[in-house]
Parts: sequence; C-alpha cells; structure tokens
Amino acid sequence: MVKSTSLALAVLAGLFAAPAFAQDVPNLKIYTYDGFAAEWGPGPGLKAGFEAICKCTVDFVAADSSIGTLRRVQLEGATTEADLIVGLDTAIAGEARDTGLFAEHNFYFDELTLPYGWTDKNFVPFDYAHFAFVYDSDKVANPPKSFEELIAMPDDFKIVIQDPRSATPGLGLVLWIKAAYGDSAPEIWAGLKPHILTVTREWSESYNLFLEGEADMALSYTTSPAYHIVEEDDDTIKAALFTEGHFAQTEVAGVLKSSKHQDLAFQFLDYLTSADAQKIIPTTNWMFPVVDLGGELNPAFGALPQPEKTLTLPEAEIEANSGAWIDEMLKAIQ
Repeated sequence: MVKSTSLALAVLAGLFAAPAFAQDVPNLKIYTYDGFAAEWGPGPGLKAGFEAICKCTVDFVAADSSIGTLRRVQLEGATTEADLIVGLDTAIAGEARDTGLFAEHNFYFDELTLPYGWTDKNFVPFDYAHFAFVYDSDKVANPPKSFEELIAMPDDFKIVIQDPRSATPGLGLVLWIKAAYGDSAPEIWAGLKPHILTVTREWSESYNLFLEGEADMALSYTTSPAYHIVEEDDDTIKAALFTEGHFAQTEVAGVLKSSKHQDLAFQFLDYLTSADAQKIIPTTNWMFPVVDLGGELNPAFGALPQPEKTLTLPEAEIEANSGAWIDEMLKAIQ
C-alpha cells in the first residue's frame, strides 16, 4: 500500500481549513487516455470518490493513448496545464522520466500485489496485467502455447496486433518478444508475418476485428476475458498462455513539477492506491489492482489463468533500444 505521513498531515489540515468560496475551489487537471476517462472507464468513479474527500474538482483530459498523453506533455513542457498524468506504463516510464518534467514522490510501498517489487521515485503503480493473445474457445479448440506454435499454425490462422509507435500493447509485444528471444527476435517477427492480418493504430480497432470474427486471435491482456465474463456472462473468450512467459504491463501515475496544485496531486496518487479507489479499477479498466482486495475483488479475476513466468527488461535497456527494436519489427513484417 502507498503511504505518506506528509500527505496524511496535509489531508488533516485540509479537513480543518475554513470553507473556501466556490471560485477558490482548486481544479485538478489530469491527463490520461480516452478509455480511462470514458463514462465506462474508471475515471468517473475516481473523480467522484476523490472529489468527495478533496474539496476540489477533478478534470480528466484524454488523449487517444498513453503514448499520446506523454507526447502532449512533451510538447507543452513546463507550460502544461496538467497537474499529473495517469496511465503511463513501465515501457515508456524511462522516456517520461528523462523529460525532467516529473516530480519525485515521498511514498513508500508496502504489500503491493505486483509480480515484482516497486521502488520508482517518480511514478506510482495503480494496476497491471500481462500481455497475451486472446481467442474464442468455440472457434479455436487448440490455441498455440508459444510463439513457435503460433508461427507453425496454417497461414490462414490470423492475428491482429497494434502499432508499437501509437499503442502501448503494440510496444508491449515488441518488448515481450525481445525479452523472450533476444537477438532471435527478428526471426520470430518474420515467422509471424504470414499470420498478421493487420496492424492497427489502437487496441480497440484490432480487438473489434477479433470480436467480429475477422481474426483468430488479438493482442490484448490476460485480464481481457474478465470483461466478457462479468459484462456478457460469456466465458468463451480466453487468453492463450505461452511457455516462454509473458511480459507484464504496469500502469503508473506521476505528478508534474509544474503543477500549481502539487500537494493535491500527490493526495490523488495516495487515493489512487487506496482500497476505495482500487475497488473501482478491475471492472472498469479490466486490469488487476495493485493491492490485495480480498473478497472485494470480482471472482472473475480470481479464476483467470495467469502466466507461470513474468518476463521483464531493464528500464535503461528499453529506453536505449526500443526505437531500434520497433524498426526491427517493422522491417521484418513489411
């Protein structure tokens, strides 16, 4: 759990402060991606929950992806109106850190349920899942259990993936294959080429193609089946588990140095990892919470098969090489 003594004191001070005039109520501006801010995403619930305790207003400003959110902040620099960003992930955290735009926090982390430890001083995690290919078990009786098995499928067995330059799952796939195969990654990409129906700009485009029956598998997450179970009472959508292991995506939030409401922004980060906020995330963002919710976690998540092995790459290695790895992938599949 994220804890901060200074934040606790700040909250207490706020509770005993004199009531502010309406025009003095601070407005916390949060940059995020469109799915997070959507009416069906976690944004509205988090907004309502935090406004109930912060004596402030919260505005989510959405880009088409977390990569797009980072690009906007990079363009705006220190003049940005954003107080914090919610929805970056560990694949682009190093690039975000190197902008010099993000403040350090004073949280410490206790009892997180991430598949690995967390010590980052700029970013706070709020959910996670592993990248995976999903399939319809009514249509695919024997899904591939590795990239090699996927490559060996008949050429008419099609997958849809996302562009790593615009979509975090697409970048996640590049990192997944690199973490699993190292210097042999180009050979894996070349083997996958006959199976790639298309490369879409965003996740939603490729997932819709899969749901419409245009492709046999789509690049998504191990948690994606939970949506179909909870919202549609459909347990036929499953994630294929690969013997190589799976690369994990952890979504993070960070406060900007230029924020005019920095104390309030850090208070939001504290709230984001509280049990009240974490209860909102699983069935709105369809990811695992980063704290143990016990019986309050929807049972659909507890029933999801999970990888036996989590693959990782050092942040510095990702930052130094991701551009070259993306070029490597594009060259192999064109």
